[in-house]
Amino acid sequence: MGEARTSVAALRWLDGLELLDQRLLPGRVRWVGVPGAAAAGRAIRNLTVRGAPAIGLAAAYALASEARANPELSQLRRAARLLASARPTGADLARAVGHVLRVIEQAPREDRFERALEAARALHQADVAACLAMGEHGARLFEMGEVSLLTHCNAGALATGGIGTALGIVRVLHAQGRLARLYACEARPVLQGARLTAWEAVQDEIPCTLLADGAAASLLASGAVQGVVVGADRIAADGSVANKVGTYALALAAARHRVPLVVAAPTTTFDMACPTGASIPIEQRSADEVRTLRRHRTAPEGVEVYNPAFDVTPADLVTAIVSERGVARPVTPETVRSIAT
Repeated sequence: MGEARTSVAALRWLDGLELLDQRLLPGRVRWVGVPGAAAAGRAIRNLTVRGAPAIGLAAAYALASEARANPELSQLRRAARLLASARPTGADLARAVGHVLRVIEQAPREDRFERALEAARALHQADVAACLAMGEHGARLFEMGEVSLLTHCNAGALATGGIGTALGIVRVLHAQGRLARLYACEARPVLQGARLTAWEAVQDEIPCTLLADGAAASLLASGAVQGVVVGADRIAADGSVANKVGTYALALAAARHRVPLVVAAPTTTFDMACPTGASIPIEQRSADEVRTLRRHRTAPEGVEVYNPAFDVTPADLVTAIVSERGVARPVTPETVRSIAT
């Protein structure tokens, strides 16, 4: 058995922030420079970078870039507001930006860039450690020997600073020699499962089978998988989970077939000020994400579209929530608080 590792990274700092352009995967690997907050905000909105922890880290580094270019507090506060509002559902983004801004505000003018960069790097390293801890906690939930797991969207290295949240569990099981197979839903309409999760699996030689979202229920009914593992963009105080749209339907099917559903997310994703799932803001995205597929129109131009980026799975459909601090099982406000704070 070896240590869980990955060859995949979503972002890096090489005398400036660089992002792996996830819009081009799996066909092309291209790193793009991100000179400041405006460019980072666009990259977050257009999905060059995505995944709650990763967009928080990208914004943290981008605010450091702004501090190098212009250390004036008024400018940095404007940049922080722009970054924090780039996507509303995930909790990590505003939290990371707020942390770096507080560090900047407490630093002398001439030290603001170095302190901001140090803070962003510390957040990055904390996420690396959190992913590994979540992977180990989550792997212990599957003690039946060799297992096959189903996942939805992408909660891997492309969505975090480390080995991933849900895919962190997968990578730990793989390193232990206990992963029989990963099944990945395609995750329409942007196909994060098909383009990103399957790509990560190929890069790290993880046995993976891709399936259409609509095939997940029949796969669960077949008995081929022993668990569903997903990430989260925000977790409310009652244990309700906001994740990529389609997670709620997957949770319903998993409950019907008595397959455990495990959510993995770092403590930065928990929002204890958000009492229930009904309080989580749900981002509505462009209709063209549904009307087109890779820029080819697949629906009539005038048809109305409903395109929420996320849905909310209530706590009673979640078997366990895993953070770097441990496992909430059963999922109640009390157990959620115990691993969130």
